[in-house]
Amino acid sequence: MIWPDALPTAAAPPGARVAFIGAGPGAADLITVRGAQRLAQAEVVLFDALTDPALQALAPRARWVDVGKRGFGHATGQAAINALLVQAAQAHARVVRLKGGDPSVFGRLEEEMAALQQAGIGYEVVPGVSAALAAAAGTQRPLTRRGAGRSVSLTTAMTHLGTLQATRTADTEVFYMAGRQLGALAAHLMEAGWPGSTPACVVSRAGWPDALTTDHTVATLADATTPHADRPAVVTVGAGAKPVQASPPAQDPCA
Repeated sequence: MIWPDALPTAAAPPGARVAFIGAGPGAADLITVRGAQRLAQAEVVLFDALTDPALQALAPRARWVDVGKRGFGHATGQAAINALLVQAAQAHARVVRLKGGDPSVFGRLEEEMAALQQAGIGYEVVPGVSAALAAAAGTQRPLTRRGAGRSVSLTTAMTHLGTLQATRTADTEVFYMAGRQLGALAAHLMEAGWPGSTPACVVSRAGWPDALTTDHTVATLADATTPHADRPAVVTVGAGAKPVQASPPAQDPCA
């Protein structure tokens, strides 16, 4: 990892006591330089379940508090997280809320920002690499494709009520939090208008050295259930799920 000490540090907004930092979806070196700099200044860090424990080396003197959520498993309630965040910021000058991926993408950021606003506490948001982008990079499959993939939608497959949903609103759709219901997701995708032959790519633990990729169609998406069991996964459907293929060389008419 390249430590950020030799690089200029962007000043936090005046009065900001809390930094929401996107840690990226996997390995510690996916955090941004600014995120690493803010983390190194922290006195208290409230961190999510999917953040790399190696990041603790950046703030060894900080108090680290686990407030993680895991699908279908142990989770710290959102109201409790909001209260802890406010309490920490009232007692300390520099607090970090470390979130997996990017704070603005399915990270409950709005609720935590609102809690700080209500308490009169300033904050800033430091962006991070979301799982959809890490999956695209790791599989070397651009989410947008010239002429064929002009739009991308990031969708959570699970609603706040725990029900499954699927859409067809873009050339490429990336679904978060669907790993345990891939068969049901396939049925919902076809109901939403995706042909069964549409390419679908599943990546679990995107951004980690042990990331796993499997290729399917919408109709065969359930086949990914076993290889990705108990691993956080994203599902890419449509144009961005296709492997890149080299164009055949142009034929020489004089040959």
